[in-house]
Amino acid sequence: MSTDSNVAPIIIKKKKVISGGGHHGGAWKVAYADFVTAMMAFFLLMWLLNATTEKQRKGLADYFSPTIAINRVSGGGDGAFGGDSVFSENVLPQSGTGATNQRPTESNQSRGQMGLSDQGQDAQSSEMLNAIEAIEDALTARSGESMVSEATRRHILTRVTDEGLVIEFFDLDNSQLFEPGKDVPTPLLNDIARLLASVSGLVENQIAIEGHTRSEPIVLAQNPVWDLSTARANRVRLLMQEQGVVPARMRRITGHADRETVVRNPMAVRNNRIEVILLRSDI
Repeated sequence: MSTDSNVAPIIIKKKKVISGGGHHGGAWKVAYADFVTAMMAFFLLMWLLNATTEKQRKGLADYFSPTIAINRVSGGGDGAFGGDSVFSENVLPQSGTGATNQRPTESNQSRGQMGLSDQGQDAQSSEMLNAIEAIEDALTARSGESMVSEATRRHILTRVTDEGLVIEFFDLDNSQLFEPGKDVPTPLLNDIARLLASVSGLVENQIAIEGHTRSEPIVLAQNPVWDLSTARANRVRLLMQEQGVVPARMRRITGHADRETVVRNPMAVRNNRIEVILLRSDI
């Protein structure tokens, strides 16, 4: 036997080294760059929402619209037309509205605003408010002095609506404006008519008179509520004209019958009332 049989064999081990495995080839850098870009765009958007006006945001939205390149409503700027184009119905190359197919005028060019200036309108509004306050004071005794007796004042209410100052006078259980079922005035209504003629002289506004009646307790073949409410409103018109109100100031006479009640019970005498409206000058 050979003397070298007990010697261990020589084993050569080779180690394979892969370069770049520690940082995965650099793909994470691309993902991080996309994330940072997205966050920058997000914060830029938030800043724009806070720093721009509604018209400017509209212009930005139109600029990035994928449908049309130029929007006919808004150009996105804040210059001569404030972000609106010359095709807009409300903002035209010349001051005023009109002169378009949808809003034609008598002339070929749009017309500027006419009438009172802002200062004139403010003065007129202030004068009207002062007159309304004077009328309400005279009717309700808010200032301590009144042209109306305590018994008459119980029949009168005033309120301001979109149409103007409404002076409402109505029946009470033991005191009525007209004879029952007729348009014949009572002495109370004659006193109120003189009062209305006096206070309406504080202004030059036109006047509308509306009549209301209560419902009848039974169904009648000929229900008189329509004719009665109209006749009573017309009677008040005649009484006011007899007291000096110019007939040309009368704008309309309306009878509402029992269609607009003020209390839940439609047959209550409180629904018998007349409303005299001092109309606003701009309607």
